[in-house]
Amino acid sequence: MSESGFDDSRLEDRERLTRAEPMLRHLAGAGARLRTAAERSAETIAALGVERPRAVIAVGSEARLIRAVLEPTCPVPFVAWPAPGLPGWVGALDVVVVLAPEGGTPDLVVTVREAVRRGAHVLLACPENSMIVDYTASRSTTLLPTGSADPMAAALVMLEALARVGLGPEVTAQHVAETVDLISEDCSPYRDLSVNPAKELAVALADAEPLVWGGSVLAARAARRVAEGLRQATGRPALAADADALLPLIEAAERRDLFADPFEDGPQDRRPVLIVLDDGNGGDLVRVARNRLVNTADQHEVRVCPISHTDGDELERYAYLLHSGLFAVAYLGIGLGRTGFLPGFPDS
Repeated sequence: MSESGFDDSRLEDRERLTRAEPMLRHLAGAGARLRTAAERSAETIAALGVERPRAVIAVGSEARLIRAVLEPTCPVPFVAWPAPGLPGWVGALDVVVVLAPEGGTPDLVVTVREAVRRGAHVLLACPENSMIVDYTASRSTTLLPTGSADPMAAALVMLEALARVGLGPEVTAQHVAETVDLISEDCSPYRDLSVNPAKELAVALADAEPLVWGGSVLAARAARRVAEGLRQATGRPALAADADALLPLIEAAERRDLFADPFEDGPQDRRPVLIVLDDGNGGDLVRVARNRLVNTADQHEVRVCPISHTDGDELERYAYLLHSGLFAVAYLGIGLGRTGFLPGFPDS
């Protein structure tokens, strides 16, 4: 059910928060889902024996996240393949990484069956009772059970498996889960607006056109996911892009008329708000781009809302940025009276 206009009192209304409990409980349970996935897959990962392949091909949900983490260190060529089927050169010397937290679409089933037919080693992360398991079981398929449909859980166990066989950096599931738990605590619905960063960001975005920027590869990935959530929550445009694409939109923002009477002059157009996701990675070029964006926003009276986390490994930082943004998405939906979605699940 949707109600017109944003009302920040809804963020403290216990009855409305109870109504939105499925959405908030889903976010708060992210750390538990990550731990469950890691525990269910731990034995399989410990026993995993995969010789160094010629190449790694990732398909399915969050394949690009796997690529973003692996590309800087993976000792063999890595491809995130977006289309049904596989490149013609894939064969028995390769590893096909499959992420199917939703259980597997028909296109993904066709792709994995093709990988099995060609003799590739398949690493499959999905819930144990998924349709795709029945269709793709073979001696060359290794199932990494996740226990849930959470895309982040599937990505986490896959990254742990790839690290185990020397194809990616070390990932510690417990640390990622603790990071997510910390955000859930800071952004709890029972923390009021004055001390709740997610509610504060939701208020800043109430009547805004959000522009989301992340400088590093993983921060940019988080920016796209947060923008997806903002579109879900509001039904309005929300753009995640690089600095060169966002700067013209910031420069075109008209200065706010402080003396405008909303009753006589009508509501003013929604102004952009810049959300900056900073994971401390990317080097000098990223810092230069960030400074250009922030300085230009200041010059054009565009509000800047930073989300920053520079501790821990790359996946911990990514989880922090993404989960912080998704909590703000949830509260924005509550403030607008829109709660029929699950932030972080693109198809929900």
